[in-house]
Amino acid sequence: MKIGCIIQARNTSTRLPKKVLLKLPFNSDKTILDQVIERVKNSEKINQIIIATTDNKEDNSIVDIAKKQNISFFRGSEDNVLSRYFFAALENNLDIIVRITSDCPCIDAKVIDEVINYHIENKAEYTSNTITRTFPHGLDTEVFNFECLKTAHENATEKIEIEHVTQYINNTHSKDFKIFQYTDKFDNSKIRITVDTVDDYTLLCLIYDYLYKENYCFTKEELVELFKIKPWIANINNNVVQKKVCNSLEEEISELINFANKQDLRRALDYLKGRDLNE
Repeated sequence: MKIGCIIQARNTSTRLPKKVLLKLPFNSDKTILDQVIERVKNSEKINQIIIATTDNKEDNSIVDIAKKQNISFFRGSEDNVLSRYFFAALENNLDIIVRITSDCPCIDAKVIDEVINYHIENKAEYTSNTITRTFPHGLDTEVFNFECLKTAHENATEKIEIEHVTQYINNTHSKDFKIFQYTDKFDNSKIRITVDTVDDYTLLCLIYDYLYKENYCFTKEELVELFKIKPWIANINNNVVQKKVCNSLEEEISELINFANKQDLRRALDYLKGRDLNE
């Protein structure tokens, strides 16, 4: 049984372009993507790491990082991320896929291995620690069998199913798969340690300043303890809205209303609440 971790990465993210190339620690010689890769390398269960990026020339720098890290890479469609994952897994003969995103430079190899073990012990087809969130945003780990990915690739028709790797498996056709949720003992879901904005990056630089010198592969427990000792650091990116996959226009409007509420955009909020969604 071959377990591979596929890390999706591209430089054309909308909110913070080239975020995976930002230096972490600040002004160091390592990028956010380097940190993700090196932390995943500490997994005791993963047999191979693959970077899944796009054919765009803008992503040549991502391939350069994969080569420097001496790991595999696959280049495919920018928009059809499902196909990119499928062909990356197929090319590397993976039986079980671990999905990690490149904007999570605090990913914990111990958490990854726990989710993998839980997946195998329960003979699951898909396992995640994000369905009912108890882990911090940024320790997201999905584990699924190649046959599930193959089924999704062969049958997905909706745009949302193609743009998001596991949408077909864990959402639109979840009843067709044996799905398990891995939860933590304590709820630390309010902690946000992923990077989508400059505020997120600022917080991550601070976290690395506190923890990286003592332990270059600091753990989830050390992270949580830091937020307990210095709760004020959560204020740095407290106003960042977590990007959500929406299944309908109604859900998107609801997310927009939540954002408007958070930013105190009263006139926009009144307009959205009074608008007919079927216009």
